[in-house]
Amino acid sequence: MTNTRNILVVEDEPLIAMMLEDFIDMMGHRIGAAVGSVADALAEIEAQSFDLAILDLNLGKETSWPVADALQDRGIPFVLATGGNLQAPSERHAGARTLTKPYTYENVQASIDALAGV
Repeated sequence: MTNTRNILVVEDEPLIAMMLEDFIDMMGHRIGAAVGSVADALAEIEAQSFDLAILDLNLGKETSWPVADALQDRGIPFVLATGGNLQAPSERHAGARTLTKPYTYENVQASIDALAGV
């Protein structure tokens, strides 16, 4: 791995978040922050810079669209993770890359590589 990426993970299921963090660590990247809510994600985006983000779209009673907006405003690429119930994105995010759950090492790596332009 020649380019370590600083990655924001937004995932509200702790076990799934830990698995995703393990995958990212094994790939040689850095978890800049792992959060489970829109408010926490927005605070992290304000506090530090990220190379890319993985956003679970459905976070309990809220969705990650405000996080996607904030990332896009800053030019930070992201992937929308979903268990198959992908709410149609707004026109602004119509071209967003998706990552289907359940996560596999290979599909997470492919998403990171695509976002990083590898």
